[in-house]
Amino acid sequence: MVIPLSTPATEGALLVPYPATLDVPHELVEHVAWLLYEHRRARNTRWRKLGCFDQALLTLVHLRKNETFAQLGAGFAISQATAWRYVDEALEVLASWAPGLHEALTGLGEGDHVIVDGTLIPTDRVRADQPYYSQKHKKHGMNVQVIARPDGTPLWFSRATPGRTHDLTSARAHGIVQACLTRQILVLADRAYQGAGATFRTPYYHHSEQPEHYQQFNRDHTRLRAPGERAFARLKSWRIMRRARSSTRRVSRTVQAIHVLLTCDSSG
Repeated sequence: MVIPLSTPATEGALLVPYPATLDVPHELVEHVAWLLYEHRRARNTRWRKLGCFDQALLTLVHLRKNETFAQLGAGFAISQATAWRYVDEALEVLASWAPGLHEALTGLGEGDHVIVDGTLIPTDRVRADQPYYSQKHKKHGMNVQVIARPDGTPLWFSRATPGRTHDLTSARAHGIVQACLTRQILVLADRAYQGAGATFRTPYYHHSEQPEHYQQFNRDHTRLRAPGERAFARLKSWRIMRRARSSTRRVSRTVQAIHVLLTCDSSG
């Protein structure tokens, strides 16, 4: 698929469109376009500068390549403000299809197990913004939790909280701990979740005199938990998640929108 994008340019310079490719299936663009069509029809929206397919393409370029709105506007022959509005609308439509926590856990119960983990979505913030500065990662960002299947398929992503939020605090605030305890779902998690509850299994602390059966437990635990990293790897394959330039309030909606895209891509 060849689409017009724009080159990075210095501030104040003219942006020049150029042909480029977008590494997503054509069917995914069509699916997003269909959701936008249904949204426009429900709102009885009249003429737009871009059709549903082009708006879907615009949004996917922004998410996949982390193009700025100025670059998107130049590439699609629209203003920067219009590009922002179109992307914002598409994110809202996509995020509305993201499952809630209890919906994501439907069908799971005693005897099943999931992987819970947290990651930092880096953001452009100044050092004075202390709530967003993660001492663990030594950078500003937003904390996002994931519940994944044993094979790493993401079931649910949480809303984003300030980067300094501890993983266990975040898991409790989002209701993950209580939801898994109620359903008696076994959870594999790292040491950050120690003390979460009876259904959470975390590794033992490493020390020189650790018994062999403790060491074997840690090795088995690591092997079973490792696929959970795939959930975040898939999330961050969309470059906007590697360095979010948007408002911190929009990070949550962006994560939910990408989760829907991941689900559509897998099912397709």
